[in-house]
Amino acid sequence: MKKYLTLLLAAALVAVLAGCGKPAAPKLEFKNTDVTGLGYAREFALTDHTGHSRTLTDYKGKLVLVFFGYTQCPDVCPTTMADMAQVMQEMGPQADQVQVLFVTVDPERDTQALLAEYVPAFDKRFVGLYGDAAATAKVAKEFKVYYAKVEGETDESYTVDHTAGTYVFDREGKIRLFVRHGEKPAAIAHDLKLLLS
Repeated sequence: MKKYLTLLLAAALVAVLAGCGKPAAPKLEFKNTDVTGLGYAREFALTDHTGHSRTLTDYKGKLVLVFFGYTQCPDVCPTTMADMAQVMQEMGPQADQVQVLFVTVDPERDTQALLAEYVPAFDKRFVGLYGDAAATAKVAKEFKVYYAKVEGETDESYTVDHTAGTYVFDREGKIRLFVRHGEKPAAIAHDLKLLLS
């Protein structure tokens, strides 16, 4: 019995030592919120600002950043889009492996023509996406994005309260990060470079 226990302990020790020489997989140190494995924000079916039907799968092979906003937003949306343009500059040649998508939460006013003018003005590679009211509600629900119309002085001068953050998907189309509004472009670029490495 004693001999059996000695052999058992020796085998366990060999197994432990055999694993010691293997380097552990490096843990990615993201600056933004790691949401890998999130059970929502999986897909969308919308139209881009050139009139083509688009899904998340169309962008497989690139990192995809999805932001919800609207063209007449007075502050958060233009600031975020300008920051994303800065991120693309920070990425250098790797920027071609990144796709920024702007999904409107104001389908009533954000026409294809308006999105085609607004979104690429920040970076010609950026894509604006839209749908009718039902499609917009469906994608917002899938991404757990809040949006609500706030009446203005006239029927046309309303604003839209909405979630202000960006989802980041890896090249396989899996969700990886959530970027809060106001994050510095350098921190976003840092995380994108990690995902590309």
